[in-house]
Amino acid sequence: MFKYFQDLADRQLAGATLTREEALAVLHSTDEQLLDVVAAAGRLRRAHFANTVKVNYLVNLKSGLCPEDCTYCSQRLGSAAQILKYTWLKPEEAVQQAATGIRAGASRVCLVASGKGPTDRDVDRVASMVEGLKDEHPQVEVCACLGILKDGQAAKLKNAGVDAYNHNLNTSESNYADICTTHEYADRVRTVEHAKDAGLSPCSGLIVGMGETDNELIDAVFALRELDSDSIPVNFLMPFEGTPLEGTWLLTPAHCLRILAMIRFACPATELRMAGGREMHLRSLQPLALQVANSLFLGDYLTSEGQEAKADLDMIADNGFVVLGAGPDSSAAPAEPAEPAGSAGSADFGKVQANNDGGAAASAGQVTIRRRGAGTELAPNV
Repeated sequence: MFKYFQDLADRQLAGATLTREEALAVLHSTDEQLLDVVAAAGRLRRAHFANTVKVNYLVNLKSGLCPEDCTYCSQRLGSAAQILKYTWLKPEEAVQQAATGIRAGASRVCLVASGKGPTDRDVDRVASMVEGLKDEHPQVEVCACLGILKDGQAAKLKNAGVDAYNHNLNTSESNYADICTTHEYADRVRTVEHAKDAGLSPCSGLIVGMGETDNELIDAVFALRELDSDSIPVNFLMPFEGTPLEGTWLLTPAHCLRILAMIRFACPATELRMAGGREMHLRSLQPLALQVANSLFLGDYLTSEGQEAKADLDMIADNGFVVLGAGPDSSAAPAEPAEPAGSAGSADFGKVQANNDGGAAASAGQVTIRRRGAGTELAPNV
């Protein structure tokens, strides 16, 4: 396979479409070939995104108590995971949480709420939040993630100023019934299509490490390619205690790199985000993954802690990348801690202490429950 991956990159740069055989070759590459794979995929990344990294920031608007039974999710029906549970943040609290991420360098804020899908009243609520956020930060991109959309809801979000809509396929159609029984794969595809039809940028990705085969993984990636998703977040399974996939550890750092590289070869010009679980699965190879992926979430996730925001920003700078949207003479830096946002909804977490070891715990293969930021009285991780 001398020069195989460089030749593959040449074909993709010339407009070729990745085949299943080629995708399998990337996933089955040896450890000795790994740097060749990364270097070849990195050519595609730099051809389309140069040395920029898009920084995204999550705000969990409503946490837990979801009626769906997705096996991977800490917020699922019947989950015993000891996560934060709270009802909707007030609009001013949501804007304040988002602003902390923007000040730290995020050019996109992702507003997320648990549940199968929003009611029309929920859409109105989020629309109010977005209008308030855009008033204060007109330059920021807003991505909403509210579940399965009904007719007309995507258009209402678009009219309120939402730029993108996230709804992940998560896995292949053939594997979907093994991870969820309360809705179908087709519901997810339909929601992405609703978002596209309304003029929203489609953001759809997957979760790896749930026991899928290589061919099922490729099926999912090719389906995302067919959907023409503008951004693909790749989540690495975080096996929360109290969920059906508790104790599922199937990934290695090297294989995570191969997965990212395969997706880059399949979708050369698509924003590729290393998302939840990167700290515990990529571990010390996170900087190398930036040679392939061009996007990440800053700080914490929905119900778990990420590594410290400063460590993310240092990693970007130390590896010769720049935060997308940062001025030529400026570098993003963690924001000053915000004033506590106050209790949000009916937060069910008692009194907790700030945990500054989220990144260390994740690197050691543990899921650290988020106890700061949205839904708490503690400053977020930025």
